[in-house]
Amino acid sequence: MQIPWFSNTENSLIKSGRPFVKMHGLLNDFVIIDGRKEPYRPSTKEIIHICDRHEGIGADELLIVEPSKHSKPYAFVRIINPDGREVEACGNASRCIGWLLLKECNQKEIQIETLGGILRCSLAGEKQVSCEMGEVKTHWQDIPLSQEMDTLHLNIGAGPLNDPVGMNIGNPHAIFFVEDLDAIDLAIYGKTLQTHPLFPQEANIGVVQLIDSETLKLSVWERPGTLTTACGTGACVAVAAAHRRGLTQKKRMTVIMPAGSVDIELKEEDIVVMTGPVEICYTGYLV
Repeated sequence: MQIPWFSNTENSLIKSGRPFVKMHGLLNDFVIIDGRKEPYRPSTKEIIHICDRHEGIGADELLIVEPSKHSKPYAFVRIINPDGREVEACGNASRCIGWLLLKECNQKEIQIETLGGILRCSLAGEKQVSCEMGEVKTHWQDIPLSQEMDTLHLNIGAGPLNDPVGMNIGNPHAIFFVEDLDAIDLAIYGKTLQTHPLFPQEANIGVVQLIDSETLKLSVWERPGTLTTACGTGACVAVAAAHRRGLTQKKRMTVIMPAGSVDIELKEEDIVVMTGPVEICYTGYLV
């Protein structure tokens, strides 16, 4: 792998394996593998094993770096959930892989291609990365929904959660606003809402409390069925949804999640920029 952190070793078994980097963004953790020179196409069984926290390395997602098919992006990144399903976007993963590739090429800004579109990443401080996450889509067919509906007020709910905003920023989201986030046990309602028939590709379920005009508090139940410590795309759409609902006029907001906070800025043409921390856990080899 074209990164500078692997130490030399005489262990022939380790040398025969494929190197990886494990990173996390606000405890949302990833196994990152370089497939640019030697293509890497693991089976679903292998992906499940790698992401398993008891028998494998353990990760929320597997990231595979591949050559981009276009001239401008530095690389293409495949984002794969622990169940083997490839997804379009992940905000915390984008910051982590962005930092890794920025360090590799010694540039201040690069473009990364994903299934969700082209992301522009730049260094924003010591282990801080800004990612231009692309356009927030609000049309019902772009989320997508199974039927035409006003995406500002989706007619679904579960328990105390009702009347969400529907959005897509590389992946589908439903955002619920509540008065007291701490009073909501999202684990009880998350799976039911995630797999609601309105969402043919399922959806990430975000619950948001407006603290003040510049601060949101967020909890997210993510596909394929996990209550996360942080969700980068969820933070992006939480701010965008608050704007759509007229709850704030601020273009830049702090989003607080269980593992920490990110800074979200709404730019022209519904483009969202996310800034937040990254960390390296360790490096190793798959054997």
